[in-house]
Amino acid sequence: MKIGDLVIGHPWSRQTPAGAQTAAGFMTITNNGRQDDRLISATAAISAIAQIHEMRMEGDVMKMTEMPDGIVIPAGSSVVLKPGLLHIMFMGLKTPVNEGDVFAGTLTFEKAGTVDIEYEAAGISAATQ
Repeated sequence: MKIGDLVIGHPWSRQTPAGAQTAAGFMTITNNGRQDDRLISATAAISAIAQIHEMRMEGDVMKMTEMPDGIVIPAGSSVVLKPGLLHIMFMGLKTPVNEGDVFAGTLTFEKAGTVDIEYEAAGISAATQ
């Protein structure tokens, strides 16, 4: 998928365990332009809320926090959203996510605007796609 100078590579998620109320979305975003852009929001058809999150170590504890200012996508670079680091957090799931499912979402960028995407669900233990 492409919007402006941005290319969204392989949006994916993982199968959720039974009863889960959250899931996560991952992808690579490449900025082929000469100006930085910023991912500022996301949506997903499977959830009531989608937030941009990061995971990081604080002392000996892994913490997950919302990134209310979004993620900068530097000009001429790629940003990878992957398990254990940056990701889109889907909260208040409306339906479970099963391996092979495809679900719709959007990404909104500060400069490029909003693009429709489709996430493909991998198996529950998938680390990358």
